[in-house]
Amino acid sequence: MSKIKAVIFDMDGVLIEAKDWHYEALNKALQLFGMEISRYDHLVTYDGLPTKKKLEMLTAERGLPKGLHTFINDMKQQYTMEIVYAECKPKFNHEYALSKLKNAGYHMAVCSNSIRNTIEVMMQKASLESYLDFYISNQDVTHGKPDPEMYNKAISKMGLAPEECMIVEDNENGIKAARASGAHVMEVETVEDVNYENISQHIKKFEMSIK
Repeated sequence: MSKIKAVIFDMDGVLIEAKDWHYEALNKALQLFGMEISRYDHLVTYDGLPTKKKLEMLTAERGLPKGLHTFINDMKQQYTMEIVYAECKPKFNHEYALSKLKNAGYHMAVCSNSIRNTIEVMMQKASLESYLDFYISNQDVTHGKPDPEMYNKAISKMGLAPEECMIVEDNENGIKAARASGAHVMEVETVEDVNYENISQHIKKFEMSIK
């Protein structure tokens, strides 16, 4: 029986309850130009996509001038950081889960459609950085999720086969990317689902299914 040797986490909605932070920050930047994304569109259409992709979609669908992309993106990152410094705090369930996994010898990484600086700051503020081997951001790949490139890259960097890895994801675009990588996928609905007991049960279930 093959064993799972690594757990790879998405960040927003998995390790950090940051979906609303990104939504609020992007809307604050868009509102400078009289535009915003509704909560319905955020959840149904834009959830889990990189900011650059969201802006491209807004240009195609609603005529947002392309020349504003860089400025809006920069302002969005600035607003996000303001929220992160105010709101991002350690969660016992996550610290406990990652410390137990690390002590058991699992490799761990974060793959997120966020930029590298956002990942680094969030993991630091959440007190999770010491448990993780590395991060892969949207700046480290050509294609963000739902393309599997960042998960393929993480698995390759660990020197493992996809079936030796379990990915924890929460949204449609991330789940598509995770499944396309060939790894096992633990789907969660909230950050509360990311706890040691749940992760352990999924690892056992997947290991029993491996021939």
